[in-house]
Order: sequence, then structure tokens, then C-alpha cells
Amino acid sequence: MGSGLRAAAIPVAGRWILDAECLAEKMKSRLTSPASRTEWNSALAGLPTAHVLQTWEWGIFKSRYGWQPTRYLWRESDDRPCAAASVLTRRLSHYPSAVMYVPQGPALNYGNTILLEQILGHLETTARRERALFIKIDPAVWADTAEGRMVVETLRSRGWRPSHEQVQFRNTMLLDLNHSPDEMLAAMKSKTRYNVRLATRRGVTVRPGHLADLPLLYRMYAETAARDGFVIRPEDYYRVAWGSFIEAGLAQPLIAEVEEEPVAMVIIFQFAGRAWYMYGASRAAHREKMPNHLLQWQAMQWAREQDCVIYDMWGAPDELDESDPLWGVYRFKKGFGGEFVRHIGAWDFPASRLGYWLYTGVMPHVLAVMRRRYWGRETSNGWQSNLHHDQM
Repeated sequence: MGSGLRAAAIPVAGRWILDAECLAEKMKSRLTSPASRTEWNSALAGLPTAHVLQTWEWGIFKSRYGWQPTRYLWRESDDRPCAAASVLTRRLSHYPSAVMYVPQGPALNYGNTILLEQILGHLETTARRERALFIKIDPAVWADTAEGRMVVETLRSRGWRPSHEQVQFRNTMLLDLNHSPDEMLAAMKSKTRYNVRLATRRGVTVRPGHLADLPLLYRMYAETAARDGFVIRPEDYYRVAWGSFIEAGLAQPLIAEVEEEPVAMVIIFQFAGRAWYMYGASRAAHREKMPNHLLQWQAMQWAREQDCVIYDMWGAPDELDESDPLWGVYRFKKGFGGEFVRHIGAWDFPASRLGYWLYTGVMPHVLAVMRRRYWGRETSNGWQSNLHHDQM
């Protein structure tokens, strides 16, 4: 299945590469301001590397928590969308500065160097105009490709720096959904396939979740966080995040039950032919019945029903080493037959070099001292990695 994944991951790549060849002969793309959710999401969905964290809904959601979304849409001379960036800006308390972030974006054909330079230039100018310390991007560009190496070279040449803070996971596991259920089962590790079937034999059932299940979903998530030792946000944050995307048709909870007792859950987000396994939780009871395996299988089938071609398992280790805190998670995900994908990660453009140095170099040490005084010890790497993931 892996051989077909690269092509499926960018299903419109061929069209955009052809567009790039003639773009040099045209005037630069035109910057516009989308007037509505429908216009924005429709334009975004047709672009390579479109991501659910770039949708209109995500910007509205983050605006409730101190971030101001600004959406930029570029169109070609024939009015076709060619790039999009939903930029989140957060003003710093007591300082006339800000930090800016383009989560999992911008969306464009990264093989088009002319367009890439134009979009980066606009983001750099915007960061300076807004007196931002820096602007961060973390597009889903594959690192082990000629395109990925070209993008990295372009970023470096323009003064961008690899970010020390990866807000989203740099790497992930991708499954190609352009296969029949039988083919997908055959591509799994034998133990994973056995556990999927075992869960059914042992009475595990899976039902779709609804808005009324939000309190249950949070309780299960909080229970998992307490057991596994990672920090999560207050309940209101997830009720708004999950609820707004469920209402918009961009997310679906699935709940595994044993004799009508909820034992595990996942929340799958979907947009533009791609599904993401972003949240999951399980209770200690009935773990021997393998509810998590059946949940993943049902989530993949739900994604196929939504015409998704890629199932993104959202997170994999930085290094494929058993010492990595995510190694157990990686083994679980790998069992489903996914392909490990390494992205170029987050990159920062320091609009204020001094401010960037203070924010990224000095403040972390100050905060570490404060944590030691408060907690009596350093924060563990596992805690940090989970906190960063939950900063979405």
C-alpha cells in the first residue's frame, strides 16, 4: 500500500505542477480577502496540503482563546485559488508585540518556487507590519523529497529558522484508503488484524458519538490523561473545539462499548479528502478486549464513507528509536499498515531578532526556574511533548 500513498496524498499535484510551469509567464497571483466561510473552505479544499487546522472553523475557535485569525487567499489571473494562509495572531500582554502562527499551512503547491517565494514574502511583511516577534509555519511538506529539500533551502535563504518548538507533531503515520476493506486488513500486521477481529468476538461494539456525548468524551479523555501522565486543557476548551467541528460536519466521535458501557473513544476530523485521528481515550476496564483496535478500524471505514483518500494517524516519534516516548504509540499505529512520514517541521521567521532571541532563548530558562521553584523538579519530556500537541 505504501507505493500508492505518495501519489494519493497529493491527489491534485499533477494539475498544480502544470499550473506552476505557466505561472512564470503570467503576472503574480492576486491577493484577496475571502468574504465567507463557504468561499474560504471551498477555495482551501482545492489546494494541495489543505489541512483542517486552516479551515474557517479553526480560526473562529481559536479566536475564543486569544488568537485573532486573518485569512489570505491568492488567486491566479483566471480567478482560480492558488494559495491560502489562515494566520493566527496573539498579542503579548504588557508588550507592543505579538506572535503569529500559520497552523499546518500555508496551503499551496510547494513545488512552485515562484508562488512559494511570493507567499513567504507576504508573511514576512505581515509579521513586520504587525510588530510580531516571529511568525511560525509548519506545512505538511515531506522532508525526504526533492520538493522538501527545495522548500527548506528556500526558507533558509530568506532567513527562516527551524523552530525549537514543534506545536504540532513533525512526523505522522499515513494510511492509503484507496483500497477495499479486505486489502486494508491484509496490509495490517498479523497481530493487529487478529486484535481487530478479537474485539468483535469479545462483544465490543462501536457507535457514532453526538453532541450529547461531549461530557462523556471529556471524562474519558481526562481519565486517560491522568493515567498516562499528560496535561490537558479545561473541559470548556474541548467542548467548544469538538462541538463546533461536529456541528460543522468536520468531526465525528466514535465510541467503543462493551455491553453498552463506554470503554474507549476517538474523534476523527475530516476535510478535503483527508481524515485525522486527533483525539483518543480509553478506560482501564475491558482493555483486554482490544476496543482501541476496533475503533481505529471503524474510524478508517467512516473516513472512506466520507470519500477520504488518506487517514492521518496524527503523530509519530521524532526518531524511530525504542527510547522515544512515542515508541509504543508508533508500534500501535504501525500495526495498521501505515507509512511513516517525516515532515520538514515548524519554521520561524524572526521579524524582530532581539525579541525572538528573548522569547525563544531567554524566557524558556526563566520559566524552567519558575517551574523548579513551584514544582520542585523539572518538567519531563513526556509532559512537554503532550502539552505541545495539545496547544492546537
